[in-house]
Formats: sequence, C-alpha cells, structure tokens
Amino acid sequence: MLLNMKDLLAVANEKNFAVPAFNIGTGQILNAVVECCEEKQAPVILAIHPNELEFQGDSFIEMCKDKANKTRVPMCIHLDHGETMEQVQRAIRCGFTSVMIDASSKSFEDNISITKEVIKVAHPLGVSVEAELGTIGDIKEDSGNREIGAKEIVFTQPEDAKKFVEETECDTLAIAIGTAHGIYPKNFVPHLEQELLTEIKNIVSIPLVLHGGSANPDLEIAEAVKRGVNKINISSDIKDAFYQQTRKTLADDVVIREPFDLYVDSIAAMKKVVNQKIDLFDDADKMKYYKL
Repeated sequence: MLLNMKDLLAVANEKNFAVPAFNIGTGQILNAVVECCEEKQAPVILAIHPNELEFQGDSFIEMCKDKANKTRVPMCIHLDHGETMEQVQRAIRCGFTSVMIDASSKSFEDNISITKEVIKVAHPLGVSVEAELGTIGDIKEDSGNREIGAKEIVFTQPEDAKKFVEETECDTLAIAIGTAHGIYPKNFVPHLEQELLTEIKNIVSIPLVLHGGSANPDLEIAEAVKRGVNKINISSDIKDAFYQQTRKTLADDVVIREPFDLYVDSIAAMKKVVNQKIDLFDDADKMKYYKL
C-alpha cells in the first residue's frame, strides 16, 4: 500500500514507534526489505538517495511502485537527502511519494526559504516533505560516501526547531542529536543527546527523524524511539552485511557466475539485519493500525 510519509508517520507518531527507512540501492535490497516487512507486518520507507537514483535510473522507481502497490504493507517511496530543486522535481516526476530537501548546511533563514520553495511544489501534488535542521556528522574522510555529513555536528536547538516547523510547515523534521553517517570506526562510541530529543519532541508536534542510524548502540536507539523518534534511516548496516557475505562467497573456490546463486547468502545475511532493525524500532506488527 503506497502512502506519502506524512500519512505513514502520523500513525507512528500516535502509537509511538519508529518506521525504518532502508536505503534500497539495488533490486536485491528492495526485494529483501519488502519480504521482511511482509513477514513482520511492518510499515517501511523505501529510501533512495539521488546518487542511487542516478545509478539505477528512473525505471527502477516503477519497480518500487509495483512492489508497494502489490502488498498490503504500508510504505512510501522517499527521496533521501535531496539537495537541489532539480533532484526533487525528478523524484516527483518518477512517482516518489515523499522527498527530503537537505538545506541544513545553509543558514537558518536560507534553510527555511529553500524548504518552503520545495513545499510549494510538493504539497499540491500530495508529496510529503522532510527537512533537516542541525547537521549530521560524517565519519568518513573521503567524498565517496554517498551520505555526506558535516565535519562537526551542530545540534538542533528546540526553539529553532519550533520556529522552523511553524514557518515551513514541513511534514517531518530530521534533527541532529549526535549521530553520524556510515559505520563508526572501531573504539568510537557514539552518544545520543536524549534529553535534547525530549525537549524538541515536547514543542514540535510533527514526526521526528534520526539520520545516521547505522551502528549506534541498540539501547540508545531503543531509548530514542521511546522518546519520540518516528523514522530512523538505515543504509550502511544492511549494505555492510550484504557485501561482507558477498566477499566470503566470492572467496570460495567454487566458480559462481549467476547473480541468483551469488547473492543467496548475502540476501540472507542482510535480512537478519533488516529484521533486527524492525524489532528494535518496535515496528513489527504495526500494519494493524493502518486503514487498508
């Protein structure tokens, strides 16, 4: 069942759970995520970064829409970290039901202005809009990371969040409380500012989003869900599980040339992570709360 993110997360906000936004950069990931969510009756967000869309091509979105329309699981197709109006417009033309405009690196005033311009285009078409306030960290030095964050985290301030939401009328807001994109280096322990999350949740009524959800301690993520995060982005964790297993498969002496043989164990390894995230976010068995 294809929804926009406003409608999808309204239920999560009311029932106090988080919907995972899995970055689905390939058909194998898409199929595995949908299969897991069907088994667990779990709402899901199919997140696609502009670079992933460029790699897969517009026709890939037809496959995503077909998957969504052939299942009763509530899901939306979401543009992750759109940075330009051109990227947003392309996504809307392709059939995305939700877009993110990330102008968090701009000034507060410019972030508001850019977000409002995107909303003028998206809302009349029933497409929801996610914005970001504050900055998400970047633990990689190279520019090859698809989800580039800031070198220094700028935490979201509660009063700024309140003003931003009131002025832009965005549907969801990604906040910065201490996460970073990618898998954290060894011996680095991230720490989420949970009290800051609570302060923001108390004065902002729309669903809140946590970016950089991979590799964070489960207890911290579970606590963030309890305190009101309704969407958590997961990309690196599932891809790491997939390709770590692919390396093991390729190291075998048996020659495997067919993708349907090569990726069997990789998909199984990734599914374990997908299922674990669904459970961690308290997303399992939440399909029952949606009007089908």
